[in-house]
Formats: sequence, structure tokens, C-alpha cells
Amino acid sequence: MSSAHKELAAISRAPRKSLTLAIVVKDVTRNKYIYLMALPVLIYYVVFHYGPMYGLQIAFKDFSPSVGIWDSPWIGFNHFTDFFSSHYFGRLLRNTLLINIYELLFAFPASIVLALLLNEIRSSIFKRAVQSISYLPHFISIVVVVGMMVDFLARDGLVNQIIELLGMESIAFLRQPEWFRTLFVSSGIWQGIGWGSIIYLAAIANIDPTLYEAAKMDGANRFKQVLHITIPGIMPTIVILLILHMGSMLSVGSEKVLLMYNPLTYDTADVISTYVYRKGVLEADFGYTAAVGLFNSVISFILIVLANTVSKRVSENKLW
Repeated sequence: MSSAHKELAAISRAPRKSLTLAIVVKDVTRNKYIYLMALPVLIYYVVFHYGPMYGLQIAFKDFSPSVGIWDSPWIGFNHFTDFFSSHYFGRLLRNTLLINIYELLFAFPASIVLALLLNEIRSSIFKRAVQSISYLPHFISIVVVVGMMVDFLARDGLVNQIIELLGMESIAFLRQPEWFRTLFVSSGIWQGIGWGSIIYLAAIANIDPTLYEAAKMDGANRFKQVLHITIPGIMPTIVILLILHMGSMLSVGSEKVLLMYNPLTYDTADVISTYVYRKGVLEADFGYTAAVGLFNSVISFILIVLANTVSKRVSENKLW
């Protein structure tokens, strides 16, 4: 019997706990450099994601910084009750959901459509040019993007100059509530459509080329090949990204909203994350905002579990 077989036989006779520990130790020893590379990421999540969970208890306390988290008195669900009964609750929930629904309807499919179109381009030079142009906005800071919008959409900006040349009256886009969601979603599409298409292009590249050859022999044109081969081939990727998007339905990026909105557009622009910023940072009501943030996280967790469950029942694609 070889030494490897003797070692395997010895391990198999060991108790289950000892066997598990031996396997873990052996794996860590063999891949110590890989674990060392992963250590900074692990530390980051422990310090900045799991560590702050200790502070979630202030959502159930009358928190005072001078007293500290541990010594602040418990008040139960009072903060949650105040938030649910607040006249802001309906507006915040409506705005947050509507913006995410618009992004789900328009921004999410945009990257898929671009990837499908890029895949059909036969000229490699033109394809690389389109990819580069569509990727570039992703690397522009949100502050710069909003600054560009302010300049272009101002009363004397380029957009209003074109509108006036067409014989129509200028529009104060950033001061009218009905325009906020359109501008927010459309600017997000412009900034993220190219970058989002990378994942789908990678998924398309993994599709077996013989499927297209067989489809051509059967007389399928390029549209039917996309419809019956490309889209089903990238469907698992689409489902996974859709599930992840559902988990962030209530987490609209507060940075862009804060830069774009003003008191005139609060009715359609104010979302949960910006409300948390105003109450927590500006008004220093930490316990109340912790309760609002916890509510946001719980609902997001429920949404991602529901999306994964539905996907698992109607198809074979799931996140876990």
C-alpha cells in the first residue's frame, strides 16, 4: 500500500471532528498564500460590515452619545412606530419603489440589449469603438455627471437653447418634481449601460458556437438565433443579476439623489436613504435613523429571498 493510501486510511478511521479539523488544517496549509491574499477582504467585511451590527441595538433605544450604546435606555419599537405613522413614510416608500421599478423596467434591460447588439456587430474595429465609448461614462464621478446635468438642463443650458430654437418654452428640469425620476433613471442608463453589458458579453462568449452553426443549417436567421440561442444562453446570468437587483430595491443611491434634488422636488425625489441622511447626520437623531435603516435592510432581505424562491420554482436558475 502506498503512503497516500495509508494516509487516507488513517484519516478515514479518525473521529468525524478530528477528520474535519485535519481537512481544514491541510487545506489552509496547502493554500496559505491564497488565504493570505483573501485576509484583507475578510478584515474589511468584519470591521466595516459585521462589526457595526453591534450598533443596531440603538434602533430600540433612546440613544444618547454622551451615555453610550450600552447605557442608553430601551424603548422597544417606538422608533419604528414613529416612522410608520409619520406623514413622510408613504412618500419615501413610494418614491423609493417607483425609482427602482423604473430602473428595473428601463435601465436593467438596457445593458442586455446593448450586449446583444454588440454581439451582432461583425466589424471588430467598430465594435471596440462602441464598447469604449459606452464604457467611458462609468468612470465619470457622480458629482461630475450631476454637474453636467445642471449645466445642460439649466434655463440657459444647451437643452433649453435647443427647445427654444424649436419654438417652445424653456423648462426648469431640475426644479420640477415630475422630471426628477426621468432624469435620474435616464442619466443612470447613460452612465451604466456600457459597464453593465460586460457581464452579458462574457456570458454570450461562453455559449457553444456549434449551436449557432446548427441553427444556420436549419435556416434560422440572426434574429431567431438571438431569440432561441443567445437569450436562453444568458438567461441564468440575467436571473442572478435580477435577484441581486431585487435585494437593492429600497437602496437607491443617496449620493446622486442628494446632488440632484432640492426642496422643490422633495415630493418625487426624497427617498429612504436621503431621509436617513437628513435625520441622522443633519439632525443627529441616530436611534430613529437606525430604525429606518434596519427596516430598509429587512425589507431588502425579504425581497431577495422571495425573488430567489420564485426563480427557483419557475426555473432552474437561483442564487443559492
